[in-house]
Amino acid sequence: MPQAGTMAPARILPRPAGARYQDEHRKWQGIPSVERTRGGRLYVNWYTGQETETSGNFVVVTTSDDDGSTWTGPRFVVEHDDPAVRVYDPTLWRDPADRLWLTWNQSSGFFDGRIGVWAATSDNPDDDEPVWSAPRRIANGIMMNKPTVLSDGTWLFPAAIWACHAATEEHPLEQERFSNVYASTDAGETVSYLGGADIPNRSFDEHMVVEKRDGTLWMLVRRFDGVGESFSEDGGRTWTPGRLSHVDGPCSRFHIRRLPSGRLLMINHADFGDRRPRAEIEQQGDVKEWKGRTNLTAFLSDDDGVSWPHRLLLDDRDDVSYPDAAITDDGRLFVVYDHDRFGDRAVYLARFTEDDILAGRMDSDGSASRVLVNRALAQPEPGTTATR
Repeated sequence: MPQAGTMAPARILPRPAGARYQDEHRKWQGIPSVERTRGGRLYVNWYTGQETETSGNFVVVTTSDDDGSTWTGPRFVVEHDDPAVRVYDPTLWRDPADRLWLTWNQSSGFFDGRIGVWAATSDNPDDDEPVWSAPRRIANGIMMNKPTVLSDGTWLFPAAIWACHAATEEHPLEQERFSNVYASTDAGETVSYLGGADIPNRSFDEHMVVEKRDGTLWMLVRRFDGVGESFSEDGGRTWTPGRLSHVDGPCSRFHIRRLPSGRLLMINHADFGDRRPRAEIEQQGDVKEWKGRTNLTAFLSDDDGVSWPHRLLLDDRDDVSYPDAAITDDGRLFVVYDHDRFGDRAVYLARFTEDDILAGRMDSDGSASRVLVNRALAQPEPGTTATR
């Protein structure tokens, strides 16, 4: 008998044949993630389903064995038996043991105040029929970016409970309405709450953590007016008061991580112009018409994030957003992002190298931009737009 409610796991469906999962029936999609396995297979996922971001959303997973030239999918779908439960904001991550993690979030409706991060892992992601572990709930809140592995071997999972939406009476969790980190010191066997940062003016959080060369942890968080920051000197247990950082952004998701070379990589927007004033957003009760989701760019920092002098433009169109990145063993970079979730309704891939960013152009063999991963083909209802 199927279990109902957000505390019951969604199901991972292999090669789903149902009409609603196919490109021809999906009306919108976005918020992708990417990972590359040890054997060279690319996994990309995103979420979709229903008319917009609401109950009944599900996650689609597709794969490529030729670096993105062709795709097989839907390879998997993650969907809940309870139509009131939303399955969304998925993440793909290859851990240090080469297991592939597939995480997603479950909520009753758009935001139920508690949410919950769920995870399944595969030990054979390069096989014809990958097998997933039983899904398990690892945290309260929402995680939509990759974990960080610290120099001491600790894994930090970034999960937040939004402060930009009102708490619910059923799940107030006021003590957890921050940009939190959950930690594992046993390679993911157990995951527990560690600490959280309070970033003023944060918007959907979507935070990531990097370890600086001196061991300090640097958390970056999406804000209505840019990118906020907080620091921890005790491994993530306590965090400095949040503030606006020198890294700018148009209130959208970004991606940051350490490269094997030691440089920091950031995928973010550049030269995005004016953003909408917060007062205007609040007055109109509308948080979805963000200005500046254009000029998606890869940046490199030589000085641990103080400056970002090297850049490579990935896509100069409007409404390109929500990047995620994977790094291969030989240093190549794969970035996915969405474009115009209710118009083009497409997920794209850029593949390039660190040297391409240093040169400011895609010179390396195989480098390419705007590689189509998938496009939803059904027409959405007129006037439907994204919430985030």
